[in-house]
Amino acid sequence: MVRVGLATPLGAAARPAGATRPVNAQGEADDRGYSIREERAEIISSRRAEVSYVGWVRVVLGCSLGGLGHLTPVVSAARALDRLGHDTVVLVPPALSDAAAEAGVEFRVGAEPPRAVIDDVWERVRAGPPEAVSGLIDRELFAGHGTEAMLGPATSLCEEWRPQLIVREPCEYATSIAAHGRRIPQAQVGISQSRIEHDVLGLVADTLERRSPGIARTIGEAPYLTSFPASLDPSPWPDTRRFRDPVAPGGPLPDWWSNDRRPLIYVTFGSVLGHLPEAMPVFRSALEAVADLPARVLMTVGQAVDPADLPVIPANVHVERWVPQHDVFAHARVVVCHGGSGTTFGALAAGLPLVVCPLFADQASNGRLVEQAGAGVMIRPRARPDGGLGSLGPGDVEPLGRAVEAVLREPRHADVARRIGDEIARTPTLDDALERLLEQSA
Repeated sequence: MVRVGLATPLGAAARPAGATRPVNAQGEADDRGYSIREERAEIISSRRAEVSYVGWVRVVLGCSLGGLGHLTPVVSAARALDRLGHDTVVLVPPALSDAAAEAGVEFRVGAEPPRAVIDDVWERVRAGPPEAVSGLIDRELFAGHGTEAMLGPATSLCEEWRPQLIVREPCEYATSIAAHGRRIPQAQVGISQSRIEHDVLGLVADTLERRSPGIARTIGEAPYLTSFPASLDPSPWPDTRRFRDPVAPGGPLPDWWSNDRRPLIYVTFGSVLGHLPEAMPVFRSALEAVADLPARVLMTVGQAVDPADLPVIPANVHVERWVPQHDVFAHARVVVCHGGSGTTFGALAAGLPLVVCPLFADQASNGRLVEQAGAGVMIRPRARPDGGLGSLGPGDVEPLGRAVEAVLREPRHADVARRIGDEIARTPTLDDALERLLEQSA
């Protein structure tokens, strides 16, 4: 079955038996772009001997400048494709190059808008009013300035490396445009609720169409892969493929609390907040809210914040810039977060109840889903007067503390979260979903 957006057979450049290098359509060795993976060639070659695959596919994966929540699903797809024996390169903005290197994937660094341009968009969102700035980040930052910055690098990578498939996250459009003009198949890996991402495509369609006529339809009809469960996230995308990301067992956490065995609460507000002026009021309020709870607390603040700059840290709280999420989830009883999709649905996949404090973007919508399902509660955002960004302040400390204590104490929230986690566990793995995508499109 070949859909719009998958116009080229994915197995067109198959690897002849015994070959250890990419080949062109004539079956000749082709070194163009091969230096990206040269140091891992023998590992990849041996891996291919152990797995079933359709041809030997080169895949470019695209990530926008939205933070780790945008990069993580792309990295997961790259790793799955590597395990299946294919060649991958992730195109990232400079702001995420360190994170890509730490993830251990092959990557190329593209470009991003000047910091002043990014700050201007955020300042306009902050100024509000909310109804006037709704969609501003999607239209101007992702579809506009971000695409303009990344389109040159995306085009060059497609011309140099000649991929047979593009896999992108929905806020990254440059690789999609580059693929559309060259009839390279494409698919996307969702990072938010499918309805929201479908609506956003309609919101930015005119901006994208000015660059590449027909691109909105191509994106709309291409395969849409999502790790969100159907019970919470019915999808309007016509070709939706659900998956679960296989996660390694969580490792032990350091004994930051000196043999304290009380329940662990994990508090995180994602990787973007630390770059915004709202960060310190949010962190301060959260610290005060959990200070007297009968629990251990681990708070992560992101790479942009030095924990030493935080106000007084309560005795039951330990603060780190970052800790692997799956390690924390293996030990936590409750997750307190901003409602970012990666954290929210990652916690549900682990069977953990949540307290959601939404600040911007799709976070309030995720919080409502959690609350309506009974898997936790949402603290209503405390927006700045007339502004488009939420925050936490002194008036939120007591309600937040009560909410965390209630979710920790009442088993019904954890019971619902575990049922959702069981539903997610029954979906195919990401490896299986990608392998089936390649098989159906060959």
